[in-house]
Amino acid sequence: MSNLFTDPPRLPLIAPSILSADFTRMGDDCRAVLEGGADLLHLDVMDGHFVPNLTMGPDMCLWLRRAMPNAFLDVHLMVTDPGRFVEPFIKAGANHLTFHLEVLDDRGLRDLATKVRSLGATAGLAINPPTSVDRAMGLIHAFDLFLVMSVNPGFSGQKFISEVLTKVRALKPRLSRAQRLEMDGGLGLDNAATVRQAGCDVMVAASAIFGVASAARSGVIRQLRTDA
Repeated sequence: MSNLFTDPPRLPLIAPSILSADFTRMGDDCRAVLEGGADLLHLDVMDGHFVPNLTMGPDMCLWLRRAMPNAFLDVHLMVTDPGRFVEPFIKAGANHLTFHLEVLDDRGLRDLATKVRSLGATAGLAINPPTSVDRAMGLIHAFDLFLVMSVNPGFSGQKFISEVLTKVRALKPRLSRAQRLEMDGGLGLDNAATVRQAGCDVMVAASAIFGVASAARSGVIRQLRTDA
């Protein structure tokens, strides 16, 4: 089955993070950015424990799926116990689930990735800024996507941590053409070219897209992708 992460139509992929959308008009905001050139929607799920914030649950995913049957929904589980959320989000329509290296041992991470795939989604592994990339190197073949966090997770609008680009440069040569390398946190027009050049082919942007007027968002998406 074709999948946007493993068989992408173009690179880099631009993933607006709906955490910065207007929650009173979520459907309209999401539909507009997809029509404006975005490739997928990024859902930041926080449990108030792994990170100091509470955000959305499976119902948000469910209603986005019903409103936009063809949208690719990229769910980022910033939670202490990701295993609890795998089935609910996939049943709600998630295409992809990313969970954090910091919350499980290697066997637990591999087993959960296998479960995600058995339920029809792709699996990603996220790495926080203070976390060494070394352990992820031993898990290269277990995941479809690696997400390098460029802020400490929990809130949108934070400043980009440029030092994490060393992790991107270390991971990129180890990945196959079917694997994706994603970055999330503080991405904008001032650093998009550097992020692309380092090797990222999925770029998550929150306030850089939803923080400008609706009419300007398609232009931001285009510039994030190409600087044109």
